[in-house]
Amino acid sequence: MELNFSKSPDGLLPAIIQDAQTKKVLMLGYMNAAALEKTQTTRQVTFYSRSKQRLWTKGEESGNFLQVVEIKADCDQDTLLIQASPKGPACHKGTDTCWGEENQAQFGFFSELENTIAQRKAADEDKSYVASLFREGINKIAQKVGEEAVETVIEAKDDNKELFLNESADLLFHYLILLQAKGYSLKDIEATLMARKK
Repeated sequence: MELNFSKSPDGLLPAIIQDAQTKKVLMLGYMNAAALEKTQTTRQVTFYSRSKQRLWTKGEESGNFLQVVEIKADCDQDTLLIQASPKGPACHKGTDTCWGEENQAQFGFFSELENTIAQRKAADEDKSYVASLFREGINKIAQKVGEEAVETVIEAKDDNKELFLNESADLLFHYLILLQAKGYSLKDIEATLMARKK
């Protein structure tokens, strides 16, 4: 990585810090050559603080360090993308990110679907299919997951793509309902799978 520190009059390059797991952008800082070298050596993100006029390791006062996972340069070699594991809030104001966002794992549309299921579970008068399953209880929900699993297996043995994908969607949908009925979410499943990673 041959960075072009001379592009900026002060010799500083922007360093975007991204959570290596959630991919959420946490903060932006600036690095000179010495800050980058210290970051690479200690594996803790270190910036050049323009206000303090010195190297500053994120977390040196708060304990909210950023452990480096990977460092990349952009196509012009004048901006850094640092993927890190945060050890606490990234922002000095105590929020997860400098944009006031929660640094939570997101699963795209599946997260939206989880939220919809949670809303329907919480609504007493909801007449939706999801609410009716919650009213019928865990046995009915578990039974539906079993039925959809069998139907998915049956379709997997045939060559009808549309039927297989529809049954797979039904299985995943009912499984998300079962997770919530048991008080869990996709984040819990992700954590369990990550704990198995070797």
